[in-house]
Amino acid sequence: MNKYRTHNCGELRDKNAGEEVLLAGWVQTIRDHGGLVFIDLRDQYGITQIVTSGEDKLVDELSRIPNESTVSVKGTVRKRTAGMENKNMPTGTIEVVIKEYEILGKRLRNLPFEVNEDIEVREDLRLQYRFLDLRNDKLKNNIIFRSKVIKAIRESIERLGFVDIQTPILTSSSPEGARDYLVPSRIFSGEFYALPQAPQIYKQLLMVSGFDRYYQIAPCFRDEDPRADRLPGEFYQLDLEMAFAEQDDVFNVVETVLNDTFGELSKWKKDSPKYKRLPYREAIRDYGTDKPDLRNPLILKDATQIFQSTEFNAFKGKTVKVINVPDIASQPRSFFDGMGDFAVKELGAKGLAWLKVNDDASLSGPIAKFIDDSSKNAMFEITGSKPGDCIFFIAEAEKTAEKQAGVIRDELGKRLDILEKEVYRFCWITDFPMYELNDEGKIEFGHNPFSMPQGGMKSLLEKEPVEILAHQYDLVCNGYEIASGAVRNHNPELMIKAFEIAGYSKEVVESKFPALWNAFHYGPPPHGGCAPGIDRIVMLLADETNIRQVVAFPKNGRARDLLMGAPSGVTKEQLKELHIKIDEKV
Repeated sequence: MNKYRTHNCGELRDKNAGEEVLLAGWVQTIRDHGGLVFIDLRDQYGITQIVTSGEDKLVDELSRIPNESTVSVKGTVRKRTAGMENKNMPTGTIEVVIKEYEILGKRLRNLPFEVNEDIEVREDLRLQYRFLDLRNDKLKNNIIFRSKVIKAIRESIERLGFVDIQTPILTSSSPEGARDYLVPSRIFSGEFYALPQAPQIYKQLLMVSGFDRYYQIAPCFRDEDPRADRLPGEFYQLDLEMAFAEQDDVFNVVETVLNDTFGELSKWKKDSPKYKRLPYREAIRDYGTDKPDLRNPLILKDATQIFQSTEFNAFKGKTVKVINVPDIASQPRSFFDGMGDFAVKELGAKGLAWLKVNDDASLSGPIAKFIDDSSKNAMFEITGSKPGDCIFFIAEAEKTAEKQAGVIRDELGKRLDILEKEVYRFCWITDFPMYELNDEGKIEFGHNPFSMPQGGMKSLLEKEPVEILAHQYDLVCNGYEIASGAVRNHNPELMIKAFEIAGYSKEVVESKFPALWNAFHYGPPPHGGCAPGIDRIVMLLADETNIRQVVAFPKNGRARDLLMGAPSGVTKEQLKELHIKIDEKV
């Protein structure tokens, strides 16, 4: 016992009847029933009903306590009157008759919004008062659930022999794909630390150091634009690396950890997770994305060859992707118009062509007159269309057509409610291109520059860069990328050639990655790893669609911390210490 409580607000039951107890928590509601006052007292563990004994003074005082104040109450537990129980509360069969109370922390200001009320509150206001928002049961339970997920992950990966090792937060800037967050040095004028985009180089150095299996729940920092499924600025990942490992070894570890975690904490027990393997180019061909939602049964088909010699200008010279959707010909015209509006407004498309397959296998729709019998029959063959189906067409330059078709597929799945329910569908995307052409036609790394090219030096010397595949992989679940990794390039000679193809000289590699370059000359083991995203895993398990709902103190959609007021200005003295001068905007 301490001076505030002997029990929490979620543990008293019938067996405690007659006991004198101390409880402490927040006053959630006060109900004055004419001489009797009922208080719902709340803490992290639950709610207990407190009731007065009818003493006039106590009734008057308690009825005037501002809700969301913290109080400590002393009283006796009793069973509720028959018929007055609350079966929706674990403590709903008892109440505490109050004898004494103490206000521990009085609410002195009006609430910006009601706590634990099922009302819409704009997100920026909730984030500004996050300490109040976190009193909401759903959000608080998400954060507690997050702790359980991380605990399950730790227990699983440590059973597999991985060692938890912390790596530095202040490190050096390196070209890893996203913008760095820079930290100026006070001691070394004009020089900067960088916050790690990931512990990439450190974990590879640990492999060279002789550690066999490393992991940490690592904070990562990237100056990227926010999205609903991506936190701005910072996020956490299960960072892991394995020595003397191939791709399958990494897959087996990640699948084991996720099976343990999802098996323990998923609310959906429909079936055991299965991990499909899908090469990158097949994913783009069939789904238009390297993050396919496999709950959606729709598949893209390529009809480019069918319309190669068409005189229909909308298809002429374009890549034509088609999506056959079964049994929706009876949808009202407004559905098809709505999909067209979506394509125009959200994707910047000129429109969305579609055709219905009639009972006699004829076609009807806005472009039916442009489709001859030969094209129709060829299209039926590749799509498997039957009467009652509808075919959607996306015709654009190749990459644009693939991307837009993928988004249209996703949107059709949502609007038609055809996604498989209450399941997790996992998919490894493998065989990523080592290189790709950017918008200026220049060769650049396609994914992770530290990856081992498939075929080794022979591929680098003999193949066209865009044809070289890498030992890189992503893990996707229900349309979200939840992990990314690679088998690493640990050969200095290979590394120089790989970076040379992307336009980096040997001197650049040596200067940008000095520790890794140096270490790889001292007997590095082959190694590989992966980094599942903690925030997205929790989001999926909690069945949330906004990642900020599973993080205690997130930034808003514009990367501002509204609670702490960050980013913010600093004093001239601080800038002077850091040898920084800010150019004032005119």
